[in-house]
Amino acid sequence: MHGARKRGESVAPTNYKSTLHLPKTDFPMKANLPKREPEILKRWEEMDLYGEILKTRGDAPLWVLHDGPPYANGQVHVGTALNKILKDFVVRSRSMMGYSTPFVPGWDCHGMPIEHQVSRDLGPRARTIPKLELRKLCRAHAEKFIDLQRRDFKRLGVIGDWANPYLTFTPEYDAAEIGVLRKLVEDGYVYRGLRPVHWCFSCRTALAEAEVEYHDHRSPSIYVAFRLNEKLRDAAALATDRSKGAALAVAHGAGKLFAAIWTTTPWTLPANLGITLNASFDYVALRSGENFYIVAARLADVVEKATGLRIDERIALDRAALKALDGQDVFSHPFADRDARLMFGDHVTLEAGTGLVHTAPGHGYDDFVVGNQYKLQALTPVDDGGVFTSEAGVYAGGSVFESNDRIVEDLRKSGALLHAETLGHSYPHCWRCHNPVIFRATEQWFLRVDHHGLRQRALGEIDKVQWIPKWSRDRIRNMVETRPDWCLSRQRAWGVPIPALKCTVCGLVTLEPAVMKRVEEIFAREGSDAWYVRPASDFAGDQRCSSCGGASFDKTEDILDVWFDSGCSHAAVLARRPDLKWPADLYVEGVDQHRGWFQGSLITAIATHEDSPNAAPYAAVLTHGLALDEAGRKMSKSLGNTENAEDAVARVGADLIRLVFASVDFSSDMNVSENLFNSVAESYRKLRNTCRFMLGNLADFDPARDRVALDQMLEFDRYALARTEQLKGEVARDYDEYDFRAVSAALVNFAVVDLSSLYIDVARDRLYCSAAGSRERRSAQTAIYEMLDVLVRMLAPLIPFTAEEIYSHFPGERGKSVHLLEFAKPRPEWSDDRLEARWRELLAMRAEALKVLEALRQRGTIGAPLDAAIRIGAVAGDDGPAGALEAASGQLKELFIVSDVKLLDPAETARLKGSANGGETFATDGAVGRVSTSPALVVVGEHAPGIKCQRCWSYFDDGGDPELCQRCRAVVRA
Repeated sequence: MHGARKRGESVAPTNYKSTLHLPKTDFPMKANLPKREPEILKRWEEMDLYGEILKTRGDAPLWVLHDGPPYANGQVHVGTALNKILKDFVVRSRSMMGYSTPFVPGWDCHGMPIEHQVSRDLGPRARTIPKLELRKLCRAHAEKFIDLQRRDFKRLGVIGDWANPYLTFTPEYDAAEIGVLRKLVEDGYVYRGLRPVHWCFSCRTALAEAEVEYHDHRSPSIYVAFRLNEKLRDAAALATDRSKGAALAVAHGAGKLFAAIWTTTPWTLPANLGITLNASFDYVALRSGENFYIVAARLADVVEKATGLRIDERIALDRAALKALDGQDVFSHPFADRDARLMFGDHVTLEAGTGLVHTAPGHGYDDFVVGNQYKLQALTPVDDGGVFTSEAGVYAGGSVFESNDRIVEDLRKSGALLHAETLGHSYPHCWRCHNPVIFRATEQWFLRVDHHGLRQRALGEIDKVQWIPKWSRDRIRNMVETRPDWCLSRQRAWGVPIPALKCTVCGLVTLEPAVMKRVEEIFAREGSDAWYVRPASDFAGDQRCSSCGGASFDKTEDILDVWFDSGCSHAAVLARRPDLKWPADLYVEGVDQHRGWFQGSLITAIATHEDSPNAAPYAAVLTHGLALDEAGRKMSKSLGNTENAEDAVARVGADLIRLVFASVDFSSDMNVSENLFNSVAESYRKLRNTCRFMLGNLADFDPARDRVALDQMLEFDRYALARTEQLKGEVARDYDEYDFRAVSAALVNFAVVDLSSLYIDVARDRLYCSAAGSRERRSAQTAIYEMLDVLVRMLAPLIPFTAEEIYSHFPGERGKSVHLLEFAKPRPEWSDDRLEARWRELLAMRAEALKVLEALRQRGTIGAPLDAAIRIGAVAGDDGPAGALEAASGQLKELFIVSDVKLLDPAETARLKGSANGGETFATDGAVGRVSTSPALVVVGEHAPGIKCQRCWSYFDDGGDPELCQRCRAVVRA
């Protein structure tokens, strides 16, 4: 720009741009998070940020989130990252609320997945390698991935005591776990017994409920006829009608009276020992030709349709006569040379099948329970590898699932098969090898869930805990109500051994507290490998067999369920580390942990704290959904459908990943798609640019020197602070309630709408064009500084790297890190209800003015808003807008960002309103007008008269300098 002469005077500057106070900052516009975040992380590590935070909060109340240990197998993927990042949101936000929040990360280091991977790498050698050597390889595998995952978690910005995590394979943890088990044994919770459990014959081990996944599976669906044998002496008594009874007697005598059952596991028929009915159901005999089939009355139509049988007659059966057969072996097995018992049980339902349940006590929990009641053995003709033993007769040597077709064909040949088809249904699979599993009765160690009222006490504790979201309480409650006894033992090598001894004389296997105490002491020094190194005598001491008095023992080699490992963390970590406390304030895990870590921790805590009024290990539990891929499948290492966190961070940066997880509803499963990342990336860009603009306008601002007192600030700046105070309250509440999506939305909305679209837009002219030290400019800078200070603290838990970067560019004195600060304290003096109400009215007027300006722009009358002048008036009869206009007349030019604003008198307002002819927008005398009802206004816009100021671009006509308006002349001269 060139200078101009004013009535013969020379104007000093010839470059007006140099007189403007344009934003100046080193804070970069381009985030470049993958490069910049590691630099910030390095600085945090050099200053020991975690230690500094705890030191700063040294006298603050203790608040503990107990980390549920991720599995030390494979790298961190996006789904795993979700869990740790949510925990970090909690820990960081609670710290900034003023609590001391030590966070001790942990790892689950034992279990089948690690052993499975190591065995697969070993190949055939895995079958011959000594257990101790296999355990050493498993330990090395776990240690490798602990280091890799720790690196990834730190890179994601997760803060914690990474130098001193808890690991479930350390000697102190092993000892603490044995201590929990010993307490359970002493109090009678643990027993050894034969009972059906989920059995993975691929991995050759028992599984707990939490180790079972349900996937689609196709099975044979068959209806089978069991003949009523000669032990049924009076078939006629079965019918309620004597004449019908005669028909049943004839059919029975001819071997044509049958009980019909339905099953999707033909392979369990070699283990069948009975058929179970429900005493509360009515039963009928369906005549099809010469044959009669007994089914539940209410399922007769279902059976007829499913089997395709042509039913000629239905004969109602006498309940009392059926009940009289209770416990008698009146059925003939369709292919095994034995009879099957008639039994009654409440587990028989009318949901599917025939109302008569094929019962194999060795292959089903309900079958086992009813079999026990009727003194039946748990026949289990299947070995560890899922192969039939000699007890299965002609099927010996065959794999269970592969024998299905052969069994169905044999039933067809014998005439016992009523119908067969293939059914797709949900079926239990092993969590590690993903192969289908079976129920199989084996000798295992169990925890009695109903001993000492444990189940009811657990339900009572659940009701005392805060569950977030609320529906998660019902989920875990239902699971605890129905769970069977906990199978504690596994037939693997990598884990904490169950220190049971077997008498070499009589074979009795026992868990003795005195032995366990010695084991606990040895494990504390040497770790659980000692069980495989030392002889049994080192643990037995002077122990004698309680059955035969023998003093010679062998060590058993079952290990503890890995869910028992992690379920003892409250005792091994919370209760033993002096920097933590028992119980924890919060547990945070995925929805799948209601049957896993949440439940295992609850049961072991309650069972070992019988005298405590509050025995749950947590005061609150937060449940999050699972991260899904774009096809809606759960992200998991085994499926290979997720990006490693290392790659994701290298691609987009940790803060963007964190902001993605802050922007979704964590209580539901979330689809982590590229579209979501793109959308959040745009929000991040707007956040960053808003903060950059604010920093740029604070380049010459020293808070200690230039801050303007609240009562001296301009009214619009005070309104901005009032809105900021409102935001503080909203965000503090949302952080307290773990509603991170609401926090994220509120902060992004504040930056984009309140700051960028309103405050910055309106105040920009003051900041650029007013004199450097003027009250007008310093007032705006004060507001910007205060708002940015509030904003960066609230952003810190969500995007810690970016918040630290912003804070490092703050003017004036500042602390070593934004993360050592607390959230901005309440400033009640910022709130002003009357001021806020008045500015809500003015902002509504601004919205109407902007519509008029847009109409002018579309007509080509103006280019930028400063090309325009506005005339505005309140419609007669509405005193609200009229009063607001009068009071704010001096601020409207800045608020509307136009060159001039004049108030219309009532007569002109009425005339213009009438010219609209009932419409909202009208044109008059080369101008554009608008009539609004809320607020009741008439707004007219036109091109501003006069000449354009070459410094601020507003139009003026004061007869002075032909290039500079009056304000700019004064600033330039100064």
